[in-house]
Amino acid sequence: MVDGFAIAECIHAGGMAHIYRVEYADGRESPGFAMAMKIPRMTAGDGAENIVSFEVELQILPMLTGPHVPRFIAAGDLERLPYLVMEYVPGYTLDQWMQEHGRATAEQAARLGVAMAHAAHSLHQQNVCHLDLKPANVLLRDDDRAVLLDFGLSCHAHQPDLLAEEMRKAVGSPAWIAPEQVVGVRGDPRSDVFAIGVMLYELVTGELPFGAPATAGGLRQRLWMAPTPPRRHNPEVPGWLQEVILRCLEPEAAQRYPSAAHLAFDLAHPEQVALSERAERLQGPSVGNHLRRWVKAAGMQYQPSPLPSEQAEDTPIVMVAVPHADVSDATLYSLRQAVARSLGIRPGARLACVTVISPSATSSTDSARSETTVHRQHLARLQQWVQPLDLAGHHVSFHVLESSDVAQALVRYAEGNRVSMMILGAATHGLQMQRFVATVPMRVARDAPCTVILVKQALPFARLADMSEH
Repeated sequence: MVDGFAIAECIHAGGMAHIYRVEYADGRESPGFAMAMKIPRMTAGDGAENIVSFEVELQILPMLTGPHVPRFIAAGDLERLPYLVMEYVPGYTLDQWMQEHGRATAEQAARLGVAMAHAAHSLHQQNVCHLDLKPANVLLRDDDRAVLLDFGLSCHAHQPDLLAEEMRKAVGSPAWIAPEQVVGVRGDPRSDVFAIGVMLYELVTGELPFGAPATAGGLRQRLWMAPTPPRRHNPEVPGWLQEVILRCLEPEAAQRYPSAAHLAFDLAHPEQVALSERAERLQGPSVGNHLRRWVKAAGMQYQPSPLPSEQAEDTPIVMVAVPHADVSDATLYSLRQAVARSLGIRPGARLACVTVISPSATSSTDSARSETTVHRQHLARLQQWVQPLDLAGHHVSFHVLESSDVAQALVRYAEGNRVSMMILGAATHGLQMQRFVATVPMRVARDAPCTVILVKQALPFARLADMSEH
């Protein structure tokens, strides 16, 4: 019995803490879910980092919300008996998944990567970087969501960083730690992107990209070393997935995905991944390239990390809903101008161009061929519409959705892809368009999980015609 909790069996005995099942013992009503108590190890042989990391988790966990973290219940007195009581989340860890399944297929790795990236993005939006993401700390639920565990090495942008104050060495798990963490830079959300890249590499190859170094010198090699390309270990890894993994594992944070949401987007839309020479690489860098990378790393000045939430906001996923019927050139022009303004003040933002068509548009005697043809036609329209935009520094993708409910399709797309801003037209042209617009923009604005910008026609059609003549 501890402070009104009845202690049951030990369900995990780790190097830094023990975890027990618990229930209320004083007649209080259950919170509606199972509970677990975490107690740090504090024997004579345990290091000071055990209690410091426990203090960090005690500081951060009560501040976190959402479906990707266990719910906080109670905490004990640090001087008398430190403990944390939290929600016990059913599921299995990524470590257990890999032990049971072995190598993952590209589809399995992408699905698991999306779950991890969405969970990490949720933390970053709350100004927290996990900084110890590894297979044992990723819990997978039956609904394809990931829950992140163990915040003992985490960093909150608005709270004192106890580990940075107390420890004088790199803090993290050697196999998954990011290069900037090795030199003491904490709080960069792209460090978690690096760790997800390590886990994706391990999923598809069965190997760790940098091994598990046990010395400070071995860890510092991460500042310039490049891993063996995944396709060298497993030829079945597709080029798009190798591109994604190697981008995550870039030693310079600025060369990785700017946010976990961008990583999840590429994993969810492999056909839209922009391929570089990384996609086909079968050998690591030459000795000369490694030497140049070493010289660059030796002279690199590491800057303080941006606020995680600001990093996510500064590089958002911007979605534009481009109508395909009953729409004037003026409306399309106005949409394009709104997108240009939004991208112009957000370097690094990703643009997703979306159009929604009716399922009946693809129905015919030869349905398969018809569907392919119709989708290609609408993709070509989107690509033509976007041509006048200056997209330097921006990734752009094109998506044709089929749905009889346009508003619902747009909202679901925004939710599933962690869209930060949606731009859609609000102008009306003709009775049919009035009926369409009178409901869709209002429903989208009401239900969308992001900022919604409604764009009215800026120029009359006649004025645009005059402009085209000049």
